Amino acid sequence: MTDHRPFHFKHFSLLHHQSTMKVGTDAMLLGSWIKLNGTRQILDIGAGCGIISLILAQRCNASIDAVEIDEKSVNEANVNFKASCWHQRLKCYHTDIKIFANNYPKKYDLIISNPPFYTSDFKTKTSQRKLARHTDSLDFKSLIQSVKLLLSSDGRFALVLPIPEAQLFIKLAKKENIFLTTQREIFSIEGKSTNRWNLIFSFTKPQNIEFETFIIKYIDGNYTETYKLLLKDFYLGL
Repeated sequence: MTDHRPFHFKHFSLLHHQSTMKVGTDAMLLGSWIKLNGTRQILDIGAGCGIISLILAQRCNASIDAVEIDEKSVNEANVNFKASCWHQRLKCYHTDIKIFANNYPKKYDLIISNPPFYTSDFKTKTSQRKLARHTDSLDFKSLIQSVKLLLSSDGRFALVLPIPEAQLFIKLAKKENIFLTTQREIFSIEGKSTNRWNLIFSFTKPQNIEFETFIIKYIDGNYTETYKLLLKDFYLGL
């Protein structure tokens, strides 16, 4: 039997059973990590159930637009937005980001995304899931070009990717004069290899790239103090 109960956080709850992108560690770590001082206009690309947008809404007073190509995800995200106490600042658009970028004149000082990253060699069980995780629905070059149109001159673009895809993305972004400024390596378990990078880009090439590391669990399986501190305002029980 499918569990359709909402996922409860400390300050909001959300449904995610119909969305292409569920509540997950990648989204939680990205949304809770990015600095938001002075941020006024945010765009969430590939919103899924709206988890990143809701995290950011809790953390700041910015106006947040979300774009999602999957209709069921859009419907669920907007239900979640309306149920939150920040509903007046949240809206999810049902459209392709490439269309949105070419028809929406607004500029954002923060664009954030948990984008599709699987190549054509990877097959998913459902077409909806494939849409969310497969680069056929949004290739990296199209994502970068869309960000280039929508990002303000001093804005930041943040995303999470596995390492091989992240390395490719950094090279493609540089060709479009969008430069890596911050790279955070995510380690699921202390002492193991990293499997995800959080990345921040801007139009300004930095003198030095800022490198960070983040460990989710100690070798004994317990969450690190850094993880608990980062997510204590969201997860129940922390």
